[in-house]
Amino acid sequence: MINLLPPETKQTIFYAKRNTLLLKWLAALTVAIIGVFAVVMFGQFYITRATDQLLQDIDQTEQGLAQQDLQETKTRVQEISDSLNLVVQVLSQQVLFSDLIRQVGSAIPSGAVLSGLTINETEGGIDLLADATDYNTATQVQVNLEDPANEIFASSDIISVRCEQGEDSPTYPCQITIRALFGENSQFLLIPEAQPNIEGNSS
Repeated sequence: MINLLPPETKQTIFYAKRNTLLLKWLAALTVAIIGVFAVVMFGQFYITRATDQLLQDIDQTEQGLAQQDLQETKTRVQEISDSLNLVVQVLSQQVLFSDLIRQVGSAIPSGAVLSGLTINETEGGIDLLADATDYNTATQVQVNLEDPANEIFASSDIISVRCEQGEDSPTYPCQITIRALFGENSQFLLIPEAQPNIEGNSS
C-alpha cells in the first residue's frame, strides 16, 4: 500500500503515537511511584509502631524490676526492724541469764533436764523447754518453777507436753514447754520496777 498522506500529516501521526506511548509509560511510572511510596509509608508506620511497643515493654520491665527491688528492700527493712525490736525487747527485760539458768537448774526435779530457754513476746517472761523421763516428771517441772520457795517466777503455764511411746524411745521421751513470767521485782531482772521511796519525818 502506498501512503499518499502529506509529510506533515505523517509527522503528526508519528508524534501522536509517541505521545500515547509516553503517556502509558508515565502512567505506569506514576503507579510504580505510588506503590513504592505506599510501601515506604507502611514500613515506616510498622517500624514506628514496633518501636513504640518495644519502648513500652522496656518501660514495663523496668517498672517491674523497680517494684521487685522495692519489695526486696521493704522485706529487708522489715527483717532489720524485727531484729531491732527483738534486741530492744531483750534489753528492756535485762534478764540476768547466768543467774537465772543456775536457779532454774536447781529447781528442775530429778529425771528432767532443761533443754531450751527463749524470750517470748510476753513482756517480762520467757519460754522454757525441758525433757523428762515421764509425764509426771515433766509436769513437776512447771510446779517447781512456779513454787514461791524457789523465788524464780511469779507464775508459769504449761504450753504443751508431748511424750514419745515405743521401745526405741530416748532416755527423756517427754518434752514440756512452759511459759513463765517474772515478778515485778524479780532478782533476775537487772532493772526491777522501782519501788516507792517512803520517807518518814523525824520528830
